[in-house]
Amino acid sequence: MNWRQLQGRAVALPRPAKRLITQGVDAVLLLVALAAALAFTGAAGEVSLALAGAGGVLVLAAGLPLLATQGFYRAVIRFVGSRLALAAAWSMTLLAGLLMLAGWAGAGLKPSAAVSVALVFWAFATLGLVGSRLLMRAAVNPQRRGLENVAIYGAGDAGVRLSAALLAGRSFTPMVFVDTNPRLVGRAINGIPVHHPDELARLVAPLRLERVLLALPSVSRRQRQAIINQLAPLAVHVQTVPDIGDLVSGKARVDELKEVEAVDLLGRDPVPPDHELMASCIRGRSVMVTGAGGSIGSELCRQIIRLAPQRLVLFEISEAALYRVEHELTELAVSEGVTVELVPLLGSVHHRDRVESVLRAFDVQTVYHAAAYKHVPMVEYNMVEGVHNNVIGTWHSAEAALDAGVEHFVLISTDKAVSPVNVMGATKRMAELVLQGLAQRGGRTRFSMVRFGNVLESSGSVVPLFREQIRRGGPVTVTHPEIIRYFMTIPEAAQLVLQASAMSTGGDVFVLEMGSPVRIDELARRMIHLMGLTVRDASNPAGDIAIEYTGLRPAEKLYEELLIGTNVTGTQHPMIMRAMEQSLPWGRVHAALQQMLAAARAFDCERMRALLLEHVDGYRPANGVDDRVWQATRKTIPRPAATVTPITRRASPL
Repeated sequence: MNWRQLQGRAVALPRPAKRLITQGVDAVLLLVALAAALAFTGAAGEVSLALAGAGGVLVLAAGLPLLATQGFYRAVIRFVGSRLALAAAWSMTLLAGLLMLAGWAGAGLKPSAAVSVALVFWAFATLGLVGSRLLMRAAVNPQRRGLENVAIYGAGDAGVRLSAALLAGRSFTPMVFVDTNPRLVGRAINGIPVHHPDELARLVAPLRLERVLLALPSVSRRQRQAIINQLAPLAVHVQTVPDIGDLVSGKARVDELKEVEAVDLLGRDPVPPDHELMASCIRGRSVMVTGAGGSIGSELCRQIIRLAPQRLVLFEISEAALYRVEHELTELAVSEGVTVELVPLLGSVHHRDRVESVLRAFDVQTVYHAAAYKHVPMVEYNMVEGVHNNVIGTWHSAEAALDAGVEHFVLISTDKAVSPVNVMGATKRMAELVLQGLAQRGGRTRFSMVRFGNVLESSGSVVPLFREQIRRGGPVTVTHPEIIRYFMTIPEAAQLVLQASAMSTGGDVFVLEMGSPVRIDELARRMIHLMGLTVRDASNPAGDIAIEYTGLRPAEKLYEELLIGTNVTGTQHPMIMRAMEQSLPWGRVHAALQQMLAAARAFDCERMRALLLEHVDGYRPANGVDDRVWQATRKTIPRPAATVTPITRRASPL
């Protein structure tokens, strides 16, 4: 049997057998330490063999239980460290004290001789116990040659636990800690030296560091961004340990590494939510979310569940998305200890009667209207469906809410509704005009709109796209080197939407404070660096990942805005503003909606575009009509003229 096989069998032994072996080793070590103490101090000649034997019985009878009470036999050999050494030292201190008293009283040793025996015994016993554990750890731990060398940023509790986990694993070798704490710099933890962050750049090459692991689960986003900015030029793969809340709750382990989150690149600390505002339209109420399976809709549902509504109606056109979100929310309600009636319903906001029947059947009091087509090129290529879903769908849902007696109706809007250059933005601004017009017309329902920019990690967001492109080896595609966007996390956006809805007086347009805009080219470069790679360009032709500029897509803007004009006032929340913007009288909006519906039935994209140009102030498309079906059929299939067909408020659209 070779050494590796013997090592494997030792590791595979049952825990009671391992404990028995270690106790046997410790018993021998204690007896050897006692014999060495008697020999080194010259007390062996003063003590009879019988008394020496009694001393041996004493150190075994008292020493092993003392070690057990200090958790010495509960520790896993592969994870032993400084705590085990302290436990051994404390146990041997107590045992040496007993031995000293026994030497005075039972063996008749002089006080000085008894103290000498006790001190030498303590030194030999402690050294033997700790040394034996370190040797055992070296024997059972795998050889660390050929493993990936890493640095751990953060020498606190999370960092220490991470180092122990890595030392016991078979993937990484922690070579160095990095920490700003002057009391730790220059010391060694678990045998790993601690350096100041300023020294990391010069350590990468000699230590052959391939990754930096951020063990900083409780620092603020702004601090984390500063650290990430410092690490980005090093071209080492940067990963993080889970959030401190997940570690404490047991949802994650310290060695579950993950990529740096996009929110860490922004560095903006979220403003704590006002829980009274959050719950105002939700707690104990019947709430419905349209588009409940989408990025924003599903996060709204998660936030709503935690606020304990009486009922949550999930309205979604996609069966697969509805199944996923209902399954997730059911588990979330159980984990949060919330009792709520979940009602998953398939349906389209196009169908007014379906929406109204749902609202009446479940006595819905608050509606969050997140159902929309939001991808700029997709809506551009599918203009009729985009208008019908975003404009007509909002109109029919809002009318259904009025007739069903809904108290609050909140539209999730977008910064692309401001001075739009694309169909998607124009349809969202038209949807805002619909709600503003209905608010002027009057009724029980309070309508409001919440407008914000891009959300990180949503479907279609550049962040998951860039991450996947980098994993495939590139290129990373950026539309334009100067393009910038506002970003916010999905949970933060959803929380602000819920708070804004509570402040509505009717017809309000709320705008969320999005912070500083982000240059997409810079975001792509930083993500490449943080995955341990370099950008391949003219100045670095040997780099890993190329950035390819594809040009602006149809109807895409370089810059987005959040306000139409400058007339804006604050609210009781520092990140929510109320925009004072012009609207259209309901009569004009209603006439435009009738004509849009007629144009949709006739598939007249030119008429639909003309109506958007006429009613959406600032709509300035730079492209023509790009609807794919319209382009393919307009020269071969005669199109009927668009006519205005009066419909009743309860008519089904198509």
